[in-house]
Amino acid sequence: MRVLFAGLASEGHTFPMLPLAIAARDIGHEVHFAAGEHVHPPLHRLGLNPFRPADSFYEIYAEDLEPDLARLRPDLVVHGWGVPEVAVAARRAGIPALWHGFGRMFPSGIGFERPDGGRHLDICPPSLQDEAFLATADRIALRPVPFAEPGRFERPPAPFTHLTLGTAFGTPEVLTAAIRGLAALGGHVVVATGRVRPQELGSVPDHVTLHPWVPQAEVLPHAALVVHHGGSGTTLGALAAGVPQLVLPQGADQFANAEALVAAGAALRLLPGELSADAVTEQARKAAPCRDAARAIAAEIAAMPSPEEVARERLPEVK
Repeated sequence: MRVLFAGLASEGHTFPMLPLAIAARDIGHEVHFAAGEHVHPPLHRLGLNPFRPADSFYEIYAEDLEPDLARLRPDLVVHGWGVPEVAVAARRAGIPALWHGFGRMFPSGIGFERPDGGRHLDICPPSLQDEAFLATADRIALRPVPFAEPGRFERPPAPFTHLTLGTAFGTPEVLTAAIRGLAALGGHVVVATGRVRPQELGSVPDHVTLHPWVPQAEVLPHAALVVHHGGSGTTLGALAAGVPQLVLPQGADQFANAEALVAAGAALRLLPGELSADAVTEQARKAAPCRDAARAIAAEIAAMPSPEEVARERLPEVK
């Protein structure tokens, strides 16, 4: 079977799709991946045959993909929530298609068009998923598997705190406040600075290490606490590891994710107007009791069908 994956050209939207794409490749399906060139290097290394549709760099429009659908003639299209026009192109071409989620169904008004109809590969555990989406959507459950390319990373001895604000929302001011607050606790802090250059953060204590990038799949299972922006990838990765969270939402779907985590008892949160170094210290000290709820959700995630199961059993039935 020939499967075409398509997604936004960002790690936060592409990486959640990779475990299923890899599983489909490993059982013998021919896999191609349509996305902007920003995410092509890891796709090339994984043998997923990436290409840029027409002139698309981030989003993909129906007209961008239609020539490639005619060229490749895939048996199935799997496309991310962030590229609704791919669903349009697949429908016009008469090709079966599946939406692939990146987390909890996002609220209206964050800059993305919410999916309308169709069947969804849902990587969010039901206990955290939007109730209306659970009640109305045609869903195939798919276990979220954190993906990160292997790299040389020497993590400190546990316990440590992992701090990240993702690749799109970090600012020196927010990171500096979080670093100061966590450093006051005395334990080691592993910081992924993302789009913020480490030199913008000034000097940090010896027990704080700054890295432009951290392989979260390797780090999250060993962290005692994850402090982050509320992006779906970090949220689900920390939950899968059963780690308590302190969420500092900055935009997009992060406020809704934080609210759901707090309601489930798996995290605490600080809204932008509440953020200070002292507040981070105080909330981080209070986060340990969230571990029980986080572990319960980790067990729920572990019971969801794996990418290998879905690739082997569910993708052929869609075709």
